[in-house]
Amino acid sequence: MDRVYVESSNIMTIGYNPIEATLEIEFRKGELYQYYDVPQYEYDNLMQAESKGGYAARNIYKKYRCQRIG
Repeated sequence: MDRVYVESSNIMTIGYNPIEATLEIEFRKGELYQYYDVPQYEYDNLMQAESKGGYAARNIYKKYRCQRIG
């Protein structure tokens, strides 16, 4: 999955696969997580959010099943 660099103090890159509804977030500390069954609107809102970390904390991290992959 291709990821793009974002301006954030905690998040380095974000990627999304709309076919599988899978979101990837790579943190600045090096961890890489996949979040499953994430709707397109959540990815769109995350990418448009002024604070990506804040948006993810409120709407992604505890709402969607995830797995650390790196």
